[in-house]
Amino acid sequence: MAAQNVTRPRNSSTLVHLANAAPTIGFLAALLITHDFPKASWVMIALSALALSLSLILERRIAPIPAFSGAMALVFGGLSIALHRADLLQMKMSIVDGALGAALFGGLVLRKNPLKLLLGGAMSLPDGAWRVLTIRYGLFFWASAIANEFVRRTQTAEVWATFRVVAIIAAVLFGAAQFPLLRKHWRDPGPGEAPEPPEPGF
Repeated sequence: MAAQNVTRPRNSSTLVHLANAAPTIGFLAALLITHDFPKASWVMIALSALALSLSLILERRIAPIPAFSGAMALVFGGLSIALHRADLLQMKMSIVDGALGAALFGGLVLRKNPLKLLLGGAMSLPDGAWRVLTIRYGLFFWASAIANEFVRRTQTAEVWATFRVVAIIAAVLFGAAQFPLLRKHWRDPGPGEAPEPPEPGF
């Protein structure tokens, strides 16, 4: 029975992670099939709303970073369609990741740690480890925003959409690269559970 109780939350978490990636993958697929940016935007909006709803149903909450990113996808996707401006949706990643990076570094300057406030209940780490993790994610978010600006300004919509999928893979790999730090400083891990890095943005 205990094993089943552990497996269910893990299965739900995996399904939510996949759902969070679906809008970007669905947008790319729709764009490659239709070559129509507005139609692809509608697919992304629908899948973003579905991902937020699924997270609320399965976990009875929406994690702050995916909630912010998902809400911005709905806002910028809607504006892009309404104003017939593809660049508005393309700027979404730059704005979201830029804002997340600024929030993390701004918190450090103010001697607060937004990442700890968001995840402190899920991960028990010393303040030094939180600081290192915050700096790493802040730099990663800013690097992602800069890369998005470069790609959207210099490449076609199809190349940009492909880059967005690659960016998700990069975020997963970056998160996995934080496991040694988390394992080294993890204070009280649950039995048989490995600590999870914070959710990527986008």
